[in-house]
Amino acid sequence: MLPLFCGVAAAATHPLDPLDVQEMETAMRVLRSAGKLQPDHMIAQIALKEPDKYAVLSGRPTVREAAVVVYNRPANATYEAVIGLASAKLTSYTKIPGAQPAVSGEDSFLADQVVRSNSQWQAAMRKRGISNPVADVAIDFWSAGNFGLPEDSGARIVKGICYLRGRTVNYYARPVEGVVAVVDLSARKLMQLVDTGVVPVPKETFDYEAGAAGRPREAPKPLRIVQPSGPSFQLVDGEVRWQQWRFRFAMHPREGLILYLVRYSDGGRERSILYRGSLSEMAVPYGDPAAGWFFRNSFDAGELGMGHVAGTLRPGFDCPNNATLFDAVMADERGTPRGMSHVAALYERDGGISWKHGGETHRARQLVLGYVSTVGNYDYAFDWIFHQDGTLEMKTGLTGVMSVKAVNPEAAENGGSSHDHGHMVAKAISAVHHQHFFNFRLDLDIDGADGNQAIEMNTAPTPAGKANPYGGAFDMTESVLHTEAEAMRQMDLAASRRWKIVNPAVKNALGQPVGYALLPAENARPFAAPDSPIRRRAGFLNFPFWVTPYRANEIYAAGDYPNQNKGGEGLMKWIAASRPIDGKDLVVWYTMGITHNPRPEDWPVMPLHEAGFKLVPVGFFSRNPALDLP
Repeated sequence: MLPLFCGVAAAATHPLDPLDVQEMETAMRVLRSAGKLQPDHMIAQIALKEPDKYAVLSGRPTVREAAVVVYNRPANATYEAVIGLASAKLTSYTKIPGAQPAVSGEDSFLADQVVRSNSQWQAAMRKRGISNPVADVAIDFWSAGNFGLPEDSGARIVKGICYLRGRTVNYYARPVEGVVAVVDLSARKLMQLVDTGVVPVPKETFDYEAGAAGRPREAPKPLRIVQPSGPSFQLVDGEVRWQQWRFRFAMHPREGLILYLVRYSDGGRERSILYRGSLSEMAVPYGDPAAGWFFRNSFDAGELGMGHVAGTLRPGFDCPNNATLFDAVMADERGTPRGMSHVAALYERDGGISWKHGGETHRARQLVLGYVSTVGNYDYAFDWIFHQDGTLEMKTGLTGVMSVKAVNPEAAENGGSSHDHGHMVAKAISAVHHQHFFNFRLDLDIDGADGNQAIEMNTAPTPAGKANPYGGAFDMTESVLHTEAEAMRQMDLAASRRWKIVNPAVKNALGQPVGYALLPAENARPFAAPDSPIRRRAGFLNFPFWVTPYRANEIYAAGDYPNQNKGGEGLMKWIAASRPIDGKDLVVWYTMGITHNPRPEDWPVMPLHEAGFKLVPVGFFSRNPALDLP
């Protein structure tokens, strides 16, 4: 029997356990009894309303509550409800002015019906030689963003992009260029059909299923990962215990996988490192100003929900054969709980050399907790990796199918590699330049929640002279960041810049404050103009490193409702007051960017591209904590 971590089988045993089926059903029953639900209302999200952090840490009693986002479609109005689950009472029901919840499957279904039945759209498809558009065209619906256009005036909007599907598997390879269907979901009508002129639909198919590339290469010899005595980790009342690590986790409809209460057992004492860690938001801006492209700035977490689109993991394919798989339960648009099978994997793997000197070598083991979400054409893998030396690593993998545009074959000839804000990846197909930005919220509690301090570390050469007669000296300096404004920091490769959170009240054996440092890996700055709509809406792109004092309601870097929002929410709003952070309970926000200039080798499906960051102990221990490895 596979363990279940989202309450499918049993009631919650810990305050941070996600809602189970019965609790979701209770929340819906209370809303109906209170007259807050009608058949045409949509449930945008049901999730645990997390209890007070300090009550959880102290072990004080907490109250189980559900937080529900309700969308009244006819009125185009959004409400937030809080339901007491033990009392089965509605605690609050609040209208959120101007808020548009995430785009749902129901939204896409309604929009699809509107577009396919429209004679103007059908004529546009036939003009491109598609004789049976209702059957042969696939439509992907994108969030509309907010660009100050007439359609941004308050209606709930999505924009449909068309592809010639036919009998192909990879219909993304055959875009119907220059046609965008703007759908008003509130009125259930086609608000506008953008048609910038006929571009021939690519004829060649680029399927990627087994055998599409011709005869497959010879398979390598079998590689088996076996643990005859079972895994080394234990699951105790929902808590994972592995080597010296202790933590909890859950799947959230919006954030995907959340880590809770990450601790390290040091000499029999459990030491806190991370209270809560998750993906806070994503933004994927495309660099093409054309009418069918400028609005493609998807906020995949806030506008779609990374947990909602988490996929089933298959051992031997999506994860190793020795993985333990976990199910989840989430509510659909009617509020009905739906089981999601095998959406998270936990497994051990070889970690290479842990440490070595001469003939003394110790092999490392790693514990990986991960999931994969499919967001339209892209697939994103997220792995939290626990190392035996106290390092906690986040690794993100990007794969799937690039968004491409059809170009006139004549214009694409003559061997040119780039075309119209993209790169040619096949005849008459250009993949558009774009960037992927991930913002992670890291509520770090270094040996306790209070009294933490943020420090920037920069390395520089020592000036030439008597103190540096041979020119090879350099030094590292540390600067305390006192306010939110001071803590908005850029990368600096020349200074080997990094940041750490320390607890000055707790010292190691050398008298140094204990701490953890954030070590960046690949990163990028946004190419969109500072005053562009995407930068206003995704202010977290402006800096890779931010620090705020802990506030329970500050979770999402672009605000609670980024869909069609004008901007200025989230981090940009909170840091305006430049609150003090020195000696507080601190939250670190790290923005990781990847610039994708497409290449032919990325087509028709991308090889996995990995990026990430590490949280490493800096003075948290007095010596190498992996010295005791067998």
